[in-house]
Amino acid sequence: MAEYKLEVTTGNMTNAGTFDYVHVTLVGTEGESERTVLDNFGVDFKTGMTGTYTVKTSVSLGTLLLIKVEKDPFFVLPEDEWYCSKIVVTTPEGDVILFPCYRWVSRGGKVELRGGRAMKGFEEDHPVLADHRKNELTLKKSLYQWGIIDEKLLHHSNFKDTSELPAEIRYSLARSMERQYTKIMLGAELMFKGLVGSTEQWESFEDMNQILWFYNTTMSEYVKQHWKEDDFYGYQFLNAVNPNMIKRCSELPPNFPVTENMVKPFLEEGSSLKKEMMKGNIFLCDFKRMEGLPTKLSDGDALHVTTGFCLFYSNPEKKLMPIAIQLYQQPSEQNPIFLPSDHETDWLLAKMFIKNADLLIHQPVYHLLNTHLLAEVFTVATLRSFPQIHPLYKLLIPHFRYTVQINTFGRKTIFAPDGILSKSTLGYEGLTELMRRSFSELTYSSLCLPENITARGLESIPDFYYRDDGLKLWKIINSFVKAIVEYYYPSDTEVQKDSELQEWISEIFTHGFLGNKDSRCPGSFKTVKEVIRFITMVIFTVTVQHAAVNSGQFDYHLWAPNGSLLLKKPPPTTKGQSSMKTILETLPNVGDTVSFVAMGWVLSKKYTDQIPLGTYPEERFDEPAPKQMIKAFQAELSNLSEAITTRNAQLKVPYTYLNPTEVENSITI
Repeated sequence: MAEYKLEVTTGNMTNAGTFDYVHVTLVGTEGESERTVLDNFGVDFKTGMTGTYTVKTSVSLGTLLLIKVEKDPFFVLPEDEWYCSKIVVTTPEGDVILFPCYRWVSRGGKVELRGGRAMKGFEEDHPVLADHRKNELTLKKSLYQWGIIDEKLLHHSNFKDTSELPAEIRYSLARSMERQYTKIMLGAELMFKGLVGSTEQWESFEDMNQILWFYNTTMSEYVKQHWKEDDFYGYQFLNAVNPNMIKRCSELPPNFPVTENMVKPFLEEGSSLKKEMMKGNIFLCDFKRMEGLPTKLSDGDALHVTTGFCLFYSNPEKKLMPIAIQLYQQPSEQNPIFLPSDHETDWLLAKMFIKNADLLIHQPVYHLLNTHLLAEVFTVATLRSFPQIHPLYKLLIPHFRYTVQINTFGRKTIFAPDGILSKSTLGYEGLTELMRRSFSELTYSSLCLPENITARGLESIPDFYYRDDGLKLWKIINSFVKAIVEYYYPSDTEVQKDSELQEWISEIFTHGFLGNKDSRCPGSFKTVKEVIRFITMVIFTVTVQHAAVNSGQFDYHLWAPNGSLLLKKPPPTTKGQSSMKTILETLPNVGDTVSFVAMGWVLSKKYTDQIPLGTYPEERFDEPAPKQMIKAFQAELSNLSEAITTRNAQLKVPYTYLNPTEVENSITI
């Protein structure tokens, strides 16, 4: 008689437990056990519970290959799905084997679990496991399919509604309830104040200060006090939600005729624009990408979007100051160059229109396209290409939690013809065309932060905390990925032999970059080095980069004058004709303003089930080596977190978004 000890863990999420009967069958190289009910005295399979059970066989089953798990009804009780986290088996020979599950088990269904060390396809040495692997991938390919909304944009999952999603990739009940509660409470305050749907224009800045009473943050209060200041304006192009537009300027564009006399008063005494360019102290944002885009209609007239330039100077006090703004690409008498010495409201309006253009690029391109939509491609390719026993599935899947859910939801409520973003200056059609333009120019290297920073000439600009923290995180993630990948792929030959890995990158190249060779995204892997770099980019994108472009939205844009997705009046064409009343008339009406504010709060909120970067509550690796690598990864993240916290304590405006404790392990909002 042989005995197998099973430790069965039920998940700790709401309603994870079950009253149903759970049966297991052990499958080994020397045969199968009988179908055995797991039943101890008292209640089994409660939420968060680990129960110990014994399965007896007449002889040893040899090497344990699979565990078959089934659930049958308990008398006439209604269906209650069971979330099985893992089963740990101790064999008669004394081996302890982890069988990860982390999925819902329904009545009548059969779940087959693989255990032991991570395996690549060409390493399979038993026909039962080879068939199991093949069948798993066939099922996943039928479940997770590609969908297309726009032929000129990357593809996505084929799910039309969140109700269609498999239970394993849906929000937990607790997350769904918390999200719904947040929306109800936020909406209740705005409804109580009569702000929702209001078409009234703001009459004073004081009225805007009363939008929310209970949801302000320390940073949002700081923004209200300092939004007019030029140094804070420049700071935001480095460390707010869109640090992606600014570049070093070594030569002015010919259609941006800034003269030495114009900007001399704003430079260091005795210096010149040419000298400061040579020193690397002049920077530029160019919004040419916005030219010719369709815009939303307001009262029958097309709204206007800025397509011009903003010139910045990094001064001796290490402050990045805007020193010249041209609101359209082509200079003319109706397109003057605005300067800090102009009338206060002229300069404020010019800065507002530049910020509007910056946010119109940020939201659909750097936030939605470059993080959310790419993450969905990575997720679907992973689910389709790798079985759960594959080492790269184990590495990657924690970084794709909830991503398909939030994107499926977003396609219906946020980025849709009648979604929140359709209220912006560009409207749905303009935003879509902007995404097409940006996607056609997207390159693999631009997604790799070290190369991105170098390409934009931003290696030495001071107080660029997004760069400083981001590069450190890139290095830490890269070190972790390198350790894992080299452990499972000791040579380039291993990479080339792994057909599942090759299919994964091929699917990403085909569906994520539409086979565009100019993107420089690989269509196949030849070396271990290539795999390390690409997976580093994937994890960085869905964790660090998303945190950088998402987490500060409410902080910086609760206060609409500091940046809005919608401006109602056209940009100024002459100087000296504006007032504070003009600014109020230019801002969106009350109803549109609070819609954007509510979106910012929902997208920036920290939920109670958030999982920080480097935290892996699901135990998937069975080998000691990768477990140790995860601990080393977490230690490095902890050290960086302490350093960032210490630095932020010295700053007037702390940069918290890339503190590892604040970076989520996947895109969930």
